This record gives sequence, structure tokens and C-alpha cells, in this order.
Amino acid sequence: MRGNSLPELGVGLIGTGFMGRAHALAFHNARTTFDLPFNLKLVALADADAARAEKCAASWGFGRSHGDWQQLVSDPSVNLVAITTPNLLHFPMAMAALEAGKAVYCEKPLAVSLEQAREMQAAALKAGVVTRVGYNYQHNPIIGLAKQMIEGGELGRIVSFQGEFSEDFMGNGLSPWSWRCEEAHAGGALADLGSHLLAMARYLLGDVDAVCADSQTVHPQRPATRGSEEQRAISIDDQTYALLRFANGARGTFGSSWLKHGYKNHLSFEIGGTEGTLSFDQERLNELRLYRAGFPGRDGFQRILAGPAQPGYASFCPAPGHQLGYNELKTLEVHELIQALGGQGSNGTDFAEAMEVERLATAIRMAAKEMRWVSISDI
Repeated sequence: MRGNSLPELGVGLIGTGFMGRAHALAFHNARTTFDLPFNLKLVALADADAARAEKCAASWGFGRSHGDWQQLVSDPSVNLVAITTPNLLHFPMAMAALEAGKAVYCEKPLAVSLEQAREMQAAALKAGVVTRVGYNYQHNPIIGLAKQMIEGGELGRIVSFQGEFSEDFMGNGLSPWSWRCEEAHAGGALADLGSHLLAMARYLLGDVDAVCADSQTVHPQRPATRGSEEQRAISIDDQTYALLRFANGARGTFGSSWLKHGYKNHLSFEIGGTEGTLSFDQERLNELRLYRAGFPGRDGFQRILAGPAQPGYASFCPAPGHQLGYNELKTLEVHELIQALGGQGSNGTDFAEAMEVERLATAIRMAAKEMRWVSISDI
């Protein structure tokens, strides 16, 4: 942050897990990387474990800590509330922050039900504040290039989308139960991983009109804790697959699994058009693969590397091929949020768009349960 005459933006962060640390890093990095429209101040950090909140606040550079998140929300020096808690808490925390007139930056998925998501969106509209949801993969400069290529017609008319988000952290049937295994917490592979892919599909290709789907619980029991002989019943999906009909006429496939051994962050897509094919894999997040039709004797995919020509990349590195990482994407997401708070853009995923992602996920669950095509307009 440059200069002391700028208006102050006080940040309050709820949660001290992996995502809490990622948010804290992103706020710090945004201050040192970009000229921001605010003097960014890390005011307070809250966690149900008061001792951990105090320790993390000191380590992460927050002015004070709270063992009660409601104290943070009511703090008059907090203008922006960042929520990185388990999904079940997103709704009460965001609603309280909106009621207090605070901007909200919430991790995905927005809520544990479409009804909650709609109520959150209505509250955001009433409050008239900026909201954002943590679909940070869309802030990758190479994804921005992909969107530019698609919208610029480089692939011709888009006819197909094949998307998959697979990881293997629940691949072992002995991996213990966690809150991610509860339907009431928006657990399961579709909510935990697939929501990112649905958000990406909408970002790149727009609305989906209808879906047909199937889901499966592969491990119906898991140990209550690591190494425990006590078993807990599991009913959420370990994997979900769907067919998609896009409003632009394209057809697509969707897959999300947290059982697929060997994959650590396989958020991937392949988009086909009448003049070419474009593919991406988050495990190689600094490159695209492009095939251009109509060049006999030159068959094969071209590898396109991220570089300073893509907006955002040069803020971290002046040379192509030097790679950005997960935390840089989170920093770019925070930068967009702060720019929006300053009235300087609106390219991020707000509560309205995140609600549409929840609507699409709800349609997929209904299609899998009822074994039929479901129109999104009926949801």
C-alpha cells in the first residue's frame, strides 16, 4: 500500500485453518504487490479456539483476536468480513455481517442449500455492499486468456465442454470422517470440488439449461477418527458425473471425485469448437494446450505458457514461464475484491453468481436422485 492519505479499509478474518492462512497471505501480498485504493489494515481475527485465534493473529499480523466471531462482525473498525470457516457457518456469519452493513468475502460453496444462498443474495442486495466468493481459480491469468480466446472466436462456435475436478484425499476407505462427509455441511465431492468446476464452466461458457446426472457413495462407512474402530455412516457422494446442455447450444460432461488416486488438484477442462480445441489442467496451471484446425501437416497441440502479456501475471514476475502458484491466484482474487470495493471493477464471483452455481449443483443432485433430465429454469 502506498501513501497514508487513502481511506482505511479494515479487514476482519474468521477462521484459522488452511483457507484462513491463504486469505491472510493474500491480504498481505495485495498490499505489497498492488497500488490499492485503500490503506488496508488487518484489524481482527476470530476463531472458536481463542488461544489459537490469539496466536494466529500475532503471527499473521492482525491487530487483535476474538474467540467469538460475533465480536469481530460488530467491531466498528472492521469494514470487510472474510469467512473461511466450515460451510455450515457461512450463512449465519455472512447474514450477520450483511445486517451490520459490512462487505463480505466468503469461501465457497456459498451455502449448504440453495434456500440459504438465495437468502444471502437477497440480504446482500438489501445491504448494497460488495460481496465475493472464493472461486479463485478463475483469477488465473491463463484462464483469462482462455476466456478471451473463446469470446474472440478463436475456437469457432463452441460445441463441447469436458470438465473434471478430481483429487484423491478421500481415496482410502480408512480416511476418517470429517464435516465434509455431512450433507448438512454441504459435504461430498460435488460441493467440495465440483462447485469449482461448475463455476469455471459458467465463467467460460455461460448458462447451463439442463442436466442429467448420477452420483455414488463408494465408501458408505468411515472411521469416526483416524485409526478408530468406531464407524460412521456416510451418505454424501464420493463421485458425481453429469451431462450438461449449455444455453449456447454446446453439450458437455462434468465429473467430480475425491477418490481418484494420483490426482491432487485435477481441475481440468477441454473445450471444443468448430475451429479448434482448448484444454487446461490446474496441476499445470501456467499453461494452455491449443489445437487449431485447418493446418494439414501441422497436427498436434500447441503449448501456450502464461506470461506478462496476461493481465495480473506481470505484477508478480516480468518473465514468461516462471510460474504463478495457488497463493498468487488468491492474491489476484483479493486484489479484484479491493478494486471492486473502490468502485474500480466488478469481475469477481459475487453472491448472485455464486447462487447460480448453487442452483446448478442443486439441479445435478435432483437429476441424480430422480434419474432424469432437470431444467435449470425449474429450480
